[in-house]
Amino acid sequence: MELIDGFGRKHDSLRISVTDRCNIRCFYCMPAEGVRFKPQREILTFEEIERLARVAAGLGVRKIRLTGGEPLLRSDLPTLVAKLAETPGLTDLALTTNGILLADQAGALKAAGLERLNISLDAMREEVFQQISRREGLSRVFAGIFAAIEAGFERIRLNAVSIRGLTEGEIVPLAEFARRHGLELRFIEYMPLDAEGGWSAGQVLTGEEVRRTIEREVGRLVAVERDHPSQPASDFAYVDGGGRVGFINPVSDSFCQACNRLRLTAEGQLRNCLFSTVEWDARRLLRGGGTDEELAEMMAACVGAKKAGHGIDTPEFIKPSRAMYQIGG
Repeated sequence: MELIDGFGRKHDSLRISVTDRCNIRCFYCMPAEGVRFKPQREILTFEEIERLARVAAGLGVRKIRLTGGEPLLRSDLPTLVAKLAETPGLTDLALTTNGILLADQAGALKAAGLERLNISLDAMREEVFQQISRREGLSRVFAGIFAAIEAGFERIRLNAVSIRGLTEGEIVPLAEFARRHGLELRFIEYMPLDAEGGWSAGQVLTGEEVRRTIEREVGRLVAVERDHPSQPASDFAYVDGGGRVGFINPVSDSFCQACNRLRLTAEGQLRNCLFSTVEWDARRLLRGGGTDEELAEMMAACVGAKKAGHGIDTPEFIKPSRAMYQIGG
C-alpha cells in the first residue's frame, strides 16, 4: 500500500506537530492573549508518534518535519529525534522552529540525528519583530541561528512571512543577512490561517513583488530547477554566486498540483491539507487498541480524500476553523 491520492500524487512527506504551545504570539498564527492549549494528556506521546511514523514509513513516507506551536518547548525533544532518526525507511528529518530556544538545544538536536533546520525570521529589526510576534526575542533568534551554524548544521533555511504594509522594509536586510552567512532564505506569502480572523487579500505581499525588490536592490536572480517536483518554493540563485532565495506563493501561485504532504496535529489528528476542514482521528486508534494495519488504512483514507487544491483563490474557499499553531506549521 502506498499513499497515493485520487490525482496520482504520491505522499512521502509527513509533518508532525509535537505541541500546540508557543513562546511568542505571531498574529499570522495565534491570538495575542487568552490562548487555550490542549491539556498534556491529549497530546501524543513520543512512543505514539514513533509508532505512527514507523507505519507511515512502511507506506512510503521518507521525510518527516517536526513542527508546532514551537517544537523546542516539548521537553526532551532530542529523544524523539533520535527515535525517528533510527526509523527504517526515513531518509530526511527536519524541524521548524522560531529559534528562540535553539541556542540551548542545537547541539543536542544535531547529535540526535536532526538533519535540517527551518528557522522563522520575519524581520531584522526588533520593533518589527515585536509587531509581528507581540513578544521580545529577536536577539535570541539570532543566537539560535549562530548556534545552529556552530553545531554543524549545513542545511539551515530562514523562513520569512511577507505582509504588506509591515515587512517591505525587511526584504533587503533579510536577503543581505542570509547572503552574508551562507543561509538559504525563503519568503512566504501571508496565508488565511490566523486565529483572530484578520487576514485579507490586500495584506498579501506577493512573492513576485518581493523578488523584484531583491533584484532591484540586492542582486540579479536566475530561476533554478526545483530539487523535487513537490517542493513548494520557486527557487532563484544570485547571478553573482551569492546564494539562493526562494518564494512560497500559496495565495498568488498555488503549487497544489504536486503536493506530497500529510500532516499530524499535536493531539493526533491526520490532515491531508493545511487548509483541510476534515480530520482523521489517529489518536483514537493509537489509544484504543488499533492495529498498525488500521493506522495504515486510516492514512490511506485521509490521503485518498484529498482535494485537487486548497482553493484560496476560489469563491468556494472555506477558512479552516483551526489556526496555524493548532495544525502545525
